[in-house]
Amino acid sequence: MLLSCSGLKTLAKSETARRIVSLDGVWQIAEGSMESPPARFDRTIPVPGLVSLARPAFVEPGRIVKDRDSQAQKDPRRDAFWYRRTFRLEGPVPAVATLRVGKAMFGARVILNGRMQGDHLPCFTPGVFDVRGALRAGENEILIRVGADRDAVPRGVPSGFDHEKTRYIPGIFDSVELILCGTPHVLNAQAAPDIEAKAVRVQAQVRNAGPAAATALPRFTVREAKSGRIAGQATSAPLALEKGEEKTVDARISIANCHLWSPEDPFLYSLEVDSGADRFLTRFGMREFRLDPATGRAILNGKPYFMRGSNITLYRFFEDETCKDLPWREDWVRRLHRKVKEMHWNSLRYCIGFPPEAWYRIADEEGILIQDEFPIWNMGPKPGDFDAAELTREYTEWMRERWNHPCVVIWDACNETTAAETGTAICEVRGLDLSRRPWDNGWSAAVDKADVSEQHPYHFQNANYKLRDIAKDAGALGWEPGKNPIIINEYGWLWLNRDGTPTTLTRDLYNNLLGPDSTTQQRRRLYARYLAAETEFWRSRRRFAAVMHFTALGYSRPDGQTSDHWMDVERLTWEPEFVKYVRDSFAPVGLMVDYWGERVVGGRKVRIPVVVINDLDKPWSGPVILRVKRGGHDLVQTIPDCRLGALGTATVEFDVTWPERTGPFTLEAEIRGAEGKPVRSAREIEVIDPEAQGLERREAL
Repeated sequence: MLLSCSGLKTLAKSETARRIVSLDGVWQIAEGSMESPPARFDRTIPVPGLVSLARPAFVEPGRIVKDRDSQAQKDPRRDAFWYRRTFRLEGPVPAVATLRVGKAMFGARVILNGRMQGDHLPCFTPGVFDVRGALRAGENEILIRVGADRDAVPRGVPSGFDHEKTRYIPGIFDSVELILCGTPHVLNAQAAPDIEAKAVRVQAQVRNAGPAAATALPRFTVREAKSGRIAGQATSAPLALEKGEEKTVDARISIANCHLWSPEDPFLYSLEVDSGADRFLTRFGMREFRLDPATGRAILNGKPYFMRGSNITLYRFFEDETCKDLPWREDWVRRLHRKVKEMHWNSLRYCIGFPPEAWYRIADEEGILIQDEFPIWNMGPKPGDFDAAELTREYTEWMRERWNHPCVVIWDACNETTAAETGTAICEVRGLDLSRRPWDNGWSAAVDKADVSEQHPYHFQNANYKLRDIAKDAGALGWEPGKNPIIINEYGWLWLNRDGTPTTLTRDLYNNLLGPDSTTQQRRRLYARYLAAETEFWRSRRRFAAVMHFTALGYSRPDGQTSDHWMDVERLTWEPEFVKYVRDSFAPVGLMVDYWGERVVGGRKVRIPVVVINDLDKPWSGPVILRVKRGGHDLVQTIPDCRLGALGTATVEFDVTWPERTGPFTLEAEIRGAEGKPVRSAREIEVIDPEAQGLERREAL
């Protein structure tokens, strides 16, 4: 369990320095009404987690939705779930006592020692409650109520609607903390790196919660996160604060031996802001990121950077039968992110929903760029679905939670949604981010020229589409100088369930491609080969800031629309054909056989182009090999010296005469990639006799 504890929590005596006390662990839980706590708590549940983890289990929490597109999705069995636990505070109550509920679906109400502390309706951002007035020395009882369904929050408050979900399981699915400190205290601190100046700008919000005027003495210390060595310090002038007053302090701190953060070198710093009565601690990386409308590329730390990656749809995984407690297990989450990097991916979109905060810490440490997507997906919104003021409030809470994470490089307001309110909210909040990250506004108009143009080119959405048709689409999607940079963060439409059966969206496709009697192995191999070929196609065009496949983690169910590529989710074992073909298609130094014919005429001579690309900021050179393979009998040609500059591309051509022997062959190109290991691109072809088959000339070419 991430950040877990259990049993009674005893708090130390009051001190002026900040103490963050985890209230994660085993809580009691019961179902009931929205207004009144239940009389008995006869179940236990881990926090963080979902109510599906309660023991004994509840009957069908987050009930199965009969009409997935319905906005009204009321749980017929209960209105709410109530959590309960106790803890002890030894010594007096400090000047500031704040309870922080990381994320809770659907909405959170807090009662401490019988006294209402307030409601926090947003489901995906932290609820922060001032509990000093109810906190007492000795034993304390805390109750947290969450709604049982999406209808527990008013319309206009985002509740995670998803056209593919069948269950919306509620729960406190992120950490609960009690924050204790003196005052004046630090509410928040934002670290904005300036890599050219080798410095970091810090903006801290300081508040006086005391009974009288007070003076803060802000001091700033930056340390290397692992070694603890001091890298920079600064002291602000004394800050006078009236009772209840809040002020913002700016500081600029030079970083000695400045070490940049990147996916290849995820070096982290810690920042301490000491007000004299409180010490606020966070982490950051010396990392700058933007999108360049002049080139259409991502710029990381001042250099062009090609984003290669995938998606994680965690809220869909929540309803998967294999989910259990995996998203809250530190070892599993870290291994998941390492599996991502093993696929040559340097980027992820956390799609249609935010994972627990620990996932961002792990992405910081492992080195993965995150497109962070707010959980909105409503392709045809109706009046009243969105409220710009509510979105502004929730976007603000989201940014304050996440803006120091170097992994987070793009704020994503929504998925595949057209709504004026998201753009209004972006305009309201984007100035809060001192690092000036770009925004993605779904299918609505981009707000700024350096924001994202989100594209989802699903070729195989047409069940009659063939791989050879991809050559006709070469000009269908492209970026033009001065336009918004394009991120392809979904493509494919070739999904198979984990057992190898087609999903509801791909049944007709596989019938057309392989026939009604295809085997699991045939489908898995075709999926992997076609997905690899599409990946090569989009990457080789060099017109996109990112190419991110859909999806690395989702769900698998017989009536599902999409799925992922796991054979064993708990052990994180990929489907082997997926690894064999798709991993190479994402290699930093990669290649593409630019030939899309599937039936060829024996004995005919053709020219085969092979495109070689280099995502690295250093040159690459090496031989390019082309083979026509069948049963160990290879026709081999080699171009001995292909040279690419940094971030470069080249096309080499081979003159090939197809074998006279008819039947299936593999056309395969190979290079030695950035790691000196083979990287391959393959096409399956069938050599035929045109006279015997009556093949027309146009089909043979």
